[in-house]
Formats: sequence, structure tokens, C-alpha cells
Amino acid sequence: MELRDYIRILHKNWIAILVLLILGLAGGAAYASMQAPKYVASTQLYVSVRTEGAATGDLVQGTTFARQIVTSYVDVVGTALVLEPVVEDLGLDVSAQALSSRVSATTPLNTVLIDITVTDSDPKQAAKIADATAVSFANVVQTQLERPDAEGGASPVQITVTDPAAEPTSPSSPNTPLLIVFGGFLGLLAGIAFAVLRSLLDTRIHTLHDLEAITDRPMLGGVAYDPEAKKRPLIVHADPRSPRAESFRTLRTNLQFLEVDSDSRTFVISSAGPGEGKSTTAANLAIALAETGARVALIDGDLRLPRVADYMAIEGGVGLTNVLIGQIDVADALQKWGKNELYILPSGPIPPNPSELLGSSAMDRVLKPLEEYFDYILIDAPPLLLVTDAAVVGKKTRGIILAAASGKTKKPELAGAIRTLETAGVNLLGVVVTMLPTKGPDSYGYGSYTYGSTHTLEQAPTELTAAQAKPKRVRRTRTKVGV
Repeated sequence: MELRDYIRILHKNWIAILVLLILGLAGGAAYASMQAPKYVASTQLYVSVRTEGAATGDLVQGTTFARQIVTSYVDVVGTALVLEPVVEDLGLDVSAQALSSRVSATTPLNTVLIDITVTDSDPKQAAKIADATAVSFANVVQTQLERPDAEGGASPVQITVTDPAAEPTSPSSPNTPLLIVFGGFLGLLAGIAFAVLRSLLDTRIHTLHDLEAITDRPMLGGVAYDPEAKKRPLIVHADPRSPRAESFRTLRTNLQFLEVDSDSRTFVISSAGPGEGKSTTAANLAIALAETGARVALIDGDLRLPRVADYMAIEGGVGLTNVLIGQIDVADALQKWGKNELYILPSGPIPPNPSELLGSSAMDRVLKPLEEYFDYILIDAPPLLLVTDAAVVGKKTRGIILAAASGKTKKPELAGAIRTLETAGVNLLGVVVTMLPTKGPDSYGYGSYTYGSTHTLEQAPTELTAAQAKPKRVRRTRTKVGV
């Protein structure tokens, strides 16, 4: 993954990241509020060696001895020998061992000082324990650890309190700002981890980069998502100046320049699975091609779940199936649509053996005269992963154009459809990405703008007039088309 991929992931999941960040901040604040406040009181002791009447050298030796021994005294502060008298004198309801976890002692480097620190939930109690510990420690050192040389004499080590403990005015913990920041940091990390993991586990097609990882065939076009697509599937006719209509014209242009040296202009449009926009792509592409003045035939080759007749608002009771079994001539089954040279061949009755019909020699006899008359022939075929119809009819044509829905088609499904075509020896011409979002990191700008007004002085027709919608026969005087 490249840096732009991570930026896209963060952009795409910024809401989840923000929510987890806020939850982390709230969690840190809640944790801080549940913690009992702790107060810290400290006292400082000075350790010296008695050198009364001694020379300067003895003083130096005494100071050196004090520095060496003070490190051992630090470990003595937290022992039961020092803390049991403190518990008894103050009447504490804890044992010396439990109290030792709240008492600590340190010594600055190369000094004879000892800092005793006590932590307690009561600030006054913390100061009392610190002072009592200092007194008990001095007593233990002077009477037990460093006993005087003679009875009634003074200990050679002297412990002096230089800084008595003061009652703390504010708690040392919890550090609420720090806990809130730490909670927010954990929430941010969790949000980023969630976004990256979600992206890694998401196997759907979203971007051109996803397609490049699956196939080296070109992306012929991108069709923007339209929530009203079911209500107005023929967007090129219903709203010809809309950004989505322009995306089909871009597809038309790319298709016109696809392998210009080839004689065949018969294309199969299919998809890996259902609901990926193959039928609407075929219908709108046919209308866009007819707008250029080309003679276009749109054949509904989906003999299992036909959609073309419904989208084009024509009678689909008689069509390709009747032609293949010899009941009707192909010229009589074709229906003219609109003002341009666009002809529709519906699927007709649903047969029990669609694959056999599409792969029969009768299909060759249907396509041959149509290719002689029409500039473009588009065949809407069933999904590749469900049935073999698209691969069967694809071998009889220039190749297949795959429709893949952004955010819906899964990478393994698209890869499986491509493998099916490779196994069958069918040429994959390219991929059309449908349902592209118009906003966000996956949009690539498709459908985000248009050039010129979307309305003309006269309102663009939103539906066919009665004269335009009325099916018309192909005139035999122009060409002789038959099986």
C-alpha cells in the first residue's frame, strides 16, 4: 500500500476515527473521575558522621563514609523495623507491609540526603506518616544499626530532619488532563487500526487501483451512482445533459476507439454477478451510440431474466428466442426505438435451454446479417459467474465488456469472471465501473460537475412520446435481413 492509499483509508473512515477518538477522550475522563485522589507528602533527612574535634582529614573521611552508607539507608526506610513503630504511634489500621507500598525513599546522587515520600488519600495523614517515618528511621539508625561505642555514648551517625513534611494542598493523582490525552491517543490508534483493518478485509471494488490489481485490461468508463436509477434507467434519454449521461458518452467514445482495426463491432456486455448495472449500461450505451448517427442494434441476450424490454418500454413477448427457433424472421422481430437508427431485439419467451440456443449455429445466422447492416451490435448477457451464456455468446463476437459496481462487486468475483473468460477463450475488452460515488475518496470526480446548463429553453423529454415509443419494423427495402 502506498501513502495515498492510507490517506484514502483515513479519508473514507474519518467518521469512525472521530467517534473512537471522542470515546477515548470520554473514557480517559471517566477513568480519571473514578480514581480516588492521592496526596503526596515528603520530608528530607541529612546523614552525617560525628567527628568532634577531628582534623580536616577525618572530616573528609566522615563525609565519604556518609555518602557510601546513605544508599543502604534508603533501603532501610521501607522495612518493618522502621514502619512498625509508625503504625503503632499513629494508630493506623494497616500493617507495616501494606504501609511500605505507600512509602518510598530516594537519595540524590553524590549527596548525604534522603528524601522520604508518602502517598495517602488524606493529605494530613500523608504528612503525619512522612514525619513519623523520618523520626522512626533516625531512631533505628542511631540506636540499632549504628550503636554508640560505649554505653551512654552517642551514635557515630547522626540523622537530622532538614525539611519537615508539609500538608499537600492538591492531589498528585489522578492527572486528569494526562489521562484524557492518553485516552484520546488510544482512541485515535483504535480508530486508525479499525480503518486499516476494515480496508484490508474489504474485498469490494472501489477504485481504479483495485481494478489494476486484478486485470490489465483498460477501464472503459465510470458511471456515477444515481439513487433514482430505478425510476429513470435511460438517463441518456431522460436527462441528456446530466453528468451520468455524459459518463455514458465517455464510454461511447472509448468504445469507438477500441481496437479500431477490427472489422467486428459486436460487443457483449455482462458482469460477474447480478445487480451490477450491465443492462442499464447496455441500454444507455446503445442510445449514446445512436445519437452519433450510427445504426445500432441492442439485443437482449439474457434469456433467463430479461430486462431490456422493460427498460426500453417495448413489447418483449416476441424476440430473440422466436428467431433462434425459426418462428419469425429477425427483421420482423426488430423494433425501432426513438428518432435515431436504434433497433431493439427483445429476448422473447424464456426458453428451457438458453445456453444451447445462444451457442447454436442459429445464433451465428442471426448475427451475420445484423453485422452487415448495423454499425454496432450490443448484446446484454447474463452474469458470468451464474451461467455460461455470456461466455458462449462472447466467442461469437468481438469480445465482452464487464460491468463492475463500485462498492458492490467483490474482487474475487471479478477475478473469477475474468478467469472464466480466459478459460473459454473469450476476449475481455475492458471494464466499466458503475455506481461510482460522486463524493468522497473513491469518486475520482465522476459526476461531480457538468459543463453547461442542465436545462435547455425547451424542457428535455423525460419519456418517449407515443409515436416514438410505438415499435416499428425494419424496412426490408433497405437491406435483406433474415435467418
